[in-house]
Amino acid sequence: MDFLKTGLFVVIVLISGSFAGLIYGGLNLALVEPFLDEATNIENQNLFKSGEESDTSEFWVEYYSYREWQKGGQVLAATIFGASIGSLFGIVFAYSRKSLPSENNLRKTLVLAGIMWLVLFTIPFLKYPANPPTVGDGETVMLRGILYLSFIAISGFSVLGFYQMYKRLQQKKFLAFVGYGVFITAVFFLMPDNPDEITTSMELVNGFRIFTFLSTSVFWLSLALILGAFWEKLKLQIHSE
Repeated sequence: MDFLKTGLFVVIVLISGSFAGLIYGGLNLALVEPFLDEATNIENQNLFKSGEESDTSEFWVEYYSYREWQKGGQVLAATIFGASIGSLFGIVFAYSRKSLPSENNLRKTLVLAGIMWLVLFTIPFLKYPANPPTVGDGETVMLRGILYLSFIAISGFSVLGFYQMYKRLQQKKFLAFVGYGVFITAVFFLMPDNPDEITTSMELVNGFRIFTFLSTSVFWLSLALILGAFWEKLKLQIHSE
């Protein structure tokens, strides 16, 4: 029975993450890609002005071929990303399920997804919001990536620490939430800002950020709904055997 439960766990986690990733990829294709098209066209015009590329039919044939390949691969990449994040989400849910409020597994997954969405995505996004390709110096890509991932790691591991504090507090458990809020606020202001200035249209940048935020938020919601529904249904089937 333990082996069966483990197998079911692996299957529903991978399926849930993959389906949520597929939804995420589809939304990005519909909502975010138009901004990427606009951004890369601006980038192309800059290349033409600088003389690095020539505005020829060969260039555009190669460019459109690459963009079609990129758009098609995006959905596959999002599905793989979803399976990876879904695995992490499933493991965290399995270990924290009894501590989450409600008796219903769907509500539990929604609560956990909300926490992880806030801690691992929203707060880091507010500090280092996503930018389209035309924003940022290529030489600072590594630095920007390190800053963003570092912020995610700090936020995530600090939540684990304050969660241990929450479990040990018999009274005034709210202090754990206050502690995290104070800590992450301090980190937010102490971490260096994005080193690159925004030199392109703010309408483009803001549109890209809004729809990136929307699609990623839908991903977390989808992951919670799909995994919660699977968990609730398959749990009943296992108990009935």
